[in-house]
Amino acid sequence: MLLIPAIDLKDGRCVRLRQGELNDATVFSDDPGAMAKQWLDKGANRLHLVDLNGAFAGKPKNAEAIKSILAAVDDEIPVQIGGGIRDMDTIEAYLDMGLEYVIIGTAAVKDPLFLQDACSVFQGHIIVGLDAKDGKIATDGWSKITKHDVITTAKRYQDFGVESIIYTDIGRDGMLTGVNIEATLALARAVNIPIIASGGVHNMDDIKALVPLTDEGVEGVILGRSIYEGTLDFEEAQRYVDELED
Repeated sequence: MLLIPAIDLKDGRCVRLRQGELNDATVFSDDPGAMAKQWLDKGANRLHLVDLNGAFAGKPKNAEAIKSILAAVDDEIPVQIGGGIRDMDTIEAYLDMGLEYVIIGTAAVKDPLFLQDACSVFQGHIIVGLDAKDGKIATDGWSKITKHDVITTAKRYQDFGVESIIYTDIGRDGMLTGVNIEATLALARAVNIPIIASGGVHNMDDIKALVPLTDEGVEGVILGRSIYEGTLDFEEAQRYVDELED
């Protein structure tokens, strides 16, 4: 199972939000590159970036911070990014910068044909981000709750060539209340696309609960506030996963 540290970017700094509220941000670092290097040195096999300004603005906003992160990891591990990705030019620009995966969220829900085209043109590089509250998908930086059901929506993408789906329970995100295992498992069983869990990770109990789900199609989990506030020791969790795989 992939344990993926998250670096959320707001105004060039590393922050964490509670339930996606841009005005409820905790700053963890003013040096995104140093933060990325820290997770690389601790054994991370992938990094997850979110351009928070971009998610709300609908276009990229943290280019310099992203470049500093890519320079810090120096192609040693893949880096994925989401937030405000609404067109093909943005995807191409990010991949040209050295990002391995681009996460399409709002645009995937509002314009499935755009997602299908992106998967065709940039094969193997497109991840879908489905963020939900009570089973209904949220868009536009989580500011709008739609009537779209998570599982029904995900099933539409099965033949597109999506690399994976990041499923975030936004009611739990940043709250350290535990992963929504039931909803994550239900989604993994409903589609043939690998699922990455997100939202609510608190401690090792969450990791131990998620690991058995790899057989069901859950390939990883994104880690945010838990590894920044110390309720989860990332190195310990990575060792646990590595030992199981050995």
